[in-house]
Amino acid sequence: MITVKEVRENLEVDALIRGAQKQLNALGYTEHGHRHISIVSKRAGDILEKLGYPERTVELARIAGYLHDIGNCINRVDHAHSGAILAYNILKEIGMPVDERTEIMIAIGNHDEGTGTAVSDISAALILADKSDVHRERVINQHLSTFDIHDRVNYAVTNANLSLKEKERKIILDLNIDTEICPVLDYFEIFMDRTMMSKGAAKFLKIWFELIINDTRLL
Repeated sequence: MITVKEVRENLEVDALIRGAQKQLNALGYTEHGHRHISIVSKRAGDILEKLGYPERTVELARIAGYLHDIGNCINRVDHAHSGAILAYNILKEIGMPVDERTEIMIAIGNHDEGTGTAVSDISAALILADKSDVHRERVINQHLSTFDIHDRVNYAVTNANLSLKEKERKIILDLNIDTEICPVLDYFEIFMDRTMMSKGAAKFLKIWFELIINDTRLL
C-alpha cells in the first residue's frame, strides 16, 4: 500500500511542490510549500487517528494533506481542482488503488473555501488541518512596510495550536495574536469564510469547533 513516506520521496511530487512555491513567491502569497504541507499532512492524520478511524484512512488523510496544494503549480485560481487531478494521476502512476486515490482526489478538490466543503471524513480532516495553519512563519515578504492584510495577520500570529479533546468531542484552534501588529478584527476580515468552513468540517466529523484568540473564546 502506498504510504505518505513514498509520496514525500516521489521526485515528481517534490518538483510540483517547489514549482508551486516558486509561483506563489512571485505573486507575493504566503508560504504553501514543504513546511505548510507537512504540518497539514500531520494534523489531518492526527485528527482522524484521535477520533478512532482505521489506520489506512489516517494514512490517506496524511497523503491528501501532503498533496493538497500542488495545484498552485498550475495557477492559484482553482488550485484545489487542478491539484486534485494532478494528485489522482500521480497516485495512479505509482500504483494506488482507484478507490483510495478517488478519496484523496475528493478531499483535495474540496479543501478551498471558495468552492469546497466537507464531503467526506478525509476532506473534513484536511479542511481543519489546512485552515488552522496561520503563523508568522508563513510570511515570505520580509519588508513589514509593504505587508498586505494577509501578511500582517499571519505575521501577528505568534502561536497557533490545534488540539482535539476526544472525550469532549471538541477540536480547539487556540491562537495568540500580537495586537500591536494587527487587531483581532483583521483576522476575521480574511479568515471568516475559513473559520465557518472549519466549523462545518468539524460538524461533519460530529465534533465541535472552538476558536480561542488571546485566551478569549470566540466560537
